[in-house]
Amino acid sequence: MPELSLTEAIATHVRDGQTLALEGFTHLIPFAAGHEIVRQGRRDLHLVRMTPDLVYDQMIGAGCARALTFSWGGNPGVGSLHRLRDAVEHGWPTPLAIHEHAHAGMAAAYAAGASNLPFGVLRGSPGTDLPRVNDEIRTVTCPYTGETLTTVPALRPDVTILHGQRADRKGNVLMRGIVGIQKEAALAARVLLVTVEEIVDDLGATMNALVLPHWVVTAVSSVPGGAWPSYAQGHYPRDNAFYRAWDTVARDRESFTGWMGRHVLGTASHADFLRSLEAAGGEAPR
Repeated sequence: MPELSLTEAIATHVRDGQTLALEGFTHLIPFAAGHEIVRQGRRDLHLVRMTPDLVYDQMIGAGCARALTFSWGGNPGVGSLHRLRDAVEHGWPTPLAIHEHAHAGMAAAYAAGASNLPFGVLRGSPGTDLPRVNDEIRTVTCPYTGETLTTVPALRPDVTILHGQRADRKGNVLMRGIVGIQKEAALAARVLLVTVEEIVDDLGATMNALVLPHWVVTAVSSVPGGAWPSYAQGHYPRDNAFYRAWDTVARDRESFTGWMGRHVLGTASHADFLRSLEAAGGEAPR
């Protein structure tokens, strides 16, 4: 398992046209990796995420994406994702195809990919509007009970990117606190990149902690603060002020492109990004 800088990891493993999953459920969202993808100008990506929020709003607004597979999209506790809406409703900066699922559907799809199965099965969706807007949601008759069940195609990202608290020297990764579908997204992927707060000799994993073994990890990058403005339990809290400020930044195309130009495209690393925001004062407070 190589330890790479984040710049090297993205340059080596992320290509135009791939299917990418940047997962994290409120907690441990890999913002730094998303910003590096923007810096490197990746295009035509199929983005997958159970709950796309600010990091995908930024990537979509930067022109990285052609499609989005998801189950909920918004700025948590604030409102809409304005760059996502602009892409869907007006094709700016590029048109965005969407494939919408329920949370249970996304979980079943990731689990199927992780299990090397062609599709996932769940009870749900019949009687809702989802099959009418997403023709990937279909049904199958149970061979044992005759019951009609919902199916979703397996999700197998070309690359999954996660953020964790620690990795050890062998590449085992520790994730503590709230996790969502990260384990399944990791096991479903062809390539797994992980950013971490620190690389240590001993993970110090407690009972029932989520540990991704080194043999499923393609590369690890040490990126302190790499989940900010989301939170990393034991390291820093969620920056609610940033989420509120983002609503104003992203609402207008000009303010969005100006902000991204200054703070993401105009910086060389996540540490530079954080310093840029600190220098901006109240524009997007930490």
